Amino acid sequence: MEKTVISGVELELSPSTEFPARWLGQEIVKRELLAAWLIIDKEDIPLNPRLVGPPGIGKTTLAYAVAKELGKEVWFYQATMDTRPEDLIVTPVIEEGNKIKYVASPIVTAMIKGGVVIIDEGNRMSEKAWASLAPLLDHRRYVESQIAGITIKAHPEFRLAVTMNEDTSTYDVPEFILSRLRPVIELTFPSEDEEREILRYHVPIAPEKLIDAVVKFLQKAHQNEYPYTVRGGIQILRYCLKLSKLKGTDPLLEFPQAVLSVLGDEAYRLL
Repeated sequence: MEKTVISGVELELSPSTEFPARWLGQEIVKRELLAAWLIIDKEDIPLNPRLVGPPGIGKTTLAYAVAKELGKEVWFYQATMDTRPEDLIVTPVIEEGNKIKYVASPIVTAMIKGGVVIIDEGNRMSEKAWASLAPLLDHRRYVESQIAGITIKAHPEFRLAVTMNEDTSTYDVPEFILSRLRPVIELTFPSEDEEREILRYHVPIAPEKLIDAVVKFLQKAHQNEYPYTVRGGIQILRYCLKLSKLKGTDPLLEFPQAVLSVLGDEAYRLL
């Protein structure tokens, strides 16, 4: 594990995340994110954009793909209703011999390394947890670890984005935090052509007629304001192919069953 020393305290850093990701379609939101992270003057600092939209619409993929396009390492922090302030900054861990080591969170590791951190589903965190990040999200750009007794400043190249789902808010994020998480970049459902391209990219072995069926279903869902997204479409495609392989049938014949199994009765009725 990589380590660093800050104010005499040794910190063990968290590993970054690597996975294949490509952003397809909706170039406008990509440009908006790039603009938010841009530094245009030596006195300038990056903004902390808030990516909002339904679950499964690609908010995390967008942030990750843009970060990698900028040549940066990426760290993720999955917010939960149980997240504590120390979880966001530095956590003490008891080692063998009752020695204490300090582990930097993904957020702090990205701050130190000058990478990007994506805080996923940020509206699941409590006000108390968010308050510990307040000085990081404005011109001060630092955090304080009460446990380790140190102040950690963000590298000039550090970037942050927060995703928030429209329908999974456990807490109301306080205004003093929301005012720091701007601009708000809203992701909407892809167009028909964009949806087809995304499905082809993620499930290239799917026959075109099956992709067409999934795209038609998803577009009908969007028009009728159902919350089904391309994530569900990818799962439907994959399950169709698995059922077909197991049963020796045409994948298209398994489409209704896959919709029912993946998304449930309401989606099945939409067929």
